[in-house]
Amino acid sequence: MLLLMIILLHSTSALSPFDIIKNIYNFYTENPPFPEAFQKDDRAIKRSYDFIIIGAGSGGSVVANRLTENPNWNVLLLEAGKEEIFLTDFPLLAPAMHITAYNWGYKTEPRPKNHDGTGGYCLSMINGRCNWPRGKAVGGTSVINFMIHSRGSKNDYDKWQDDGNIGWSYKDVYPYFKKSEKAYFRKKEKGINDTIYGKNGYLDVTTSPWTSKIRNYFLKSGEEIGYSIKDCNEENPIGFCQTKVNLRLGRRVSASKAFIKPIRHRNNFYLSKYSRVTKIIINPITKMAIGVEFLKNGIIHFVKAKKEIILSAGSLNSPQILMLSGIGPKKHLENLDINVIEDLPVGYNLQDHVSMSALTFLVNDSVTIVEARIASNYKNTLDYFSNGSGPFTVPAGAEALAFINTKNYFNKFNNNDNEMNNLVDNDSNDNLVDNEKEEPDVELVFGVGSMAGDSSGSIRSIFGLSDDWYKQVFHGYEGEDAFSIVPILLHPKSRGRVSLRSSNPFDYPIFEANYYDDEEDLQTIVRGIKMAIKVASTKAFKRYNTTLLPVKFPGCKNMSFNSDEYWSCVARQISSTLGHFVGTCKMGPKKFGGVVDERLKVYGINKLRIVDASIMPTLVSGHTNSPTYMIGEKASDMIKQDWS
Repeated sequence: MLLLMIILLHSTSALSPFDIIKNIYNFYTENPPFPEAFQKDDRAIKRSYDFIIIGAGSGGSVVANRLTENPNWNVLLLEAGKEEIFLTDFPLLAPAMHITAYNWGYKTEPRPKNHDGTGGYCLSMINGRCNWPRGKAVGGTSVINFMIHSRGSKNDYDKWQDDGNIGWSYKDVYPYFKKSEKAYFRKKEKGINDTIYGKNGYLDVTTSPWTSKIRNYFLKSGEEIGYSIKDCNEENPIGFCQTKVNLRLGRRVSASKAFIKPIRHRNNFYLSKYSRVTKIIINPITKMAIGVEFLKNGIIHFVKAKKEIILSAGSLNSPQILMLSGIGPKKHLENLDINVIEDLPVGYNLQDHVSMSALTFLVNDSVTIVEARIASNYKNTLDYFSNGSGPFTVPAGAEALAFINTKNYFNKFNNNDNEMNNLVDNDSNDNLVDNEKEEPDVELVFGVGSMAGDSSGSIRSIFGLSDDWYKQVFHGYEGEDAFSIVPILLHPKSRGRVSLRSSNPFDYPIFEANYYDDEEDLQTIVRGIKMAIKVASTKAFKRYNTTLLPVKFPGCKNMSFNSDEYWSCVARQISSTLGHFVGTCKMGPKKFGGVVDERLKVYGINKLRIVDASIMPTLVSGHTNSPTYMIGEKASDMIKQDWS
């Protein structure tokens, strides 16, 4: 297998690794070497189970693992997707998985500019629609995400509790983060605090075994502008840090590998793949969830839940299933001729970490990841397969992170937001940022590659950017060494919505992102862009003659380059996502728009609970996969308490 893969990856110079991976994926799925392996966990479907879990993602996988610890309970886990294959293991090639059947392939509704030329988002994307990746696999989105392990801040969870969610403060959830984790670090490095992690859980937490020459300059730039190098999974993430990831021997650790694989031998665990849930059956009189209807192999099945149904289909699919089942906004369901069982604000409160992913910095040395160079180097491939090392082990190239409060930073140094040159030249760091008092509003993700090296089109295809857009921006710079710094809006005030397109369960829902509806969000992302430019302009990066790509983006060419107006325009043109969708089945008091209570039970419905990122009332200051594992752990204990 090793020799075959090396030959395939280097069989032709005309194809990039991403193209070859895609071709191998298509061949492998059409001609599986061991067809029986794809069905080995599917046992005869029984008429009833104690617990039925809908969705084998990060939340559902944890719950399946923990509930089957009780040998007296039998548990059915339903998943619409299929098993992982070895190609999903490649951390660097995670973007290639977004263009396979492991992704649902969702897109947002277009939002063009207003009549006065203002507003809109995803304007440079094909047909004005952003791609929203969601995993369709045993393991859910953890099979196609970028594997970053990030918890958020203490204040995030304390605010959840302050908003009426008793038992969800930081001190309450912290033990559940540690319960999942199996952290290990190869050596003592600056910015790693191994005392804050769990050591005995199922989920591997570590750092990439390979480091680029340029990563440490990003960390040093943080010190230069007044931040400390730290572990961003501490109570307050403010600072610069190396990325913590879910890898094992340089390969992806998904929810499936971490939580499902270890329990496949349990006699009380049943996994049914290729099982598309169409609705939850609820008695309209008693308002009790009875069972689940799903389609598998062209046949509609019905299974009964004796104790409880746990919905873990994610922030985009869980609201769809609820509404198809008669739980949702009354007027919306009535318009689609769906019998309303419980009137709840399902699908509202949608939040996402919107970013601007095309910020590119050219360098004068071969210190970044460029597709053509990866494709021509046998050693990289050999290192990966034989030792689990080399650049293939860096999750989508994301090597380091920074969490900053741009508003406070700009105010502190009295920077004029309209004078970028003054900002870049300001080397003052007389006073370090007060980590204890600030809360981040922007995250910066340092990528050791950029779109300049995206010869295959894999990266731009993730975001839905056209080849024509790419040519306009990167013509003359294709294949050049460059890195990226992606600014991310951590706490958007804008809210989107998920709604049904029809009562047909196979019609994709309507996704309204509503990015930048609140003007303050736009102001914050602009400050984030300018902060990224400041970081790249520090003395730390001068040895590489780091230069911001000197090209105006389509749609913004009539504006002054580097001005606030220009970057506001760019943010609306390139409104990219990290796939951190939350809030559509909000946890909170019912009078404040809650769909579930603090024990994650759906209001007004008996024996139905939701366990996924959709219950998060607000976004955390970090990535959402680790918090979803935490939610699964905490929910499992609550379920055990209720049924013990």
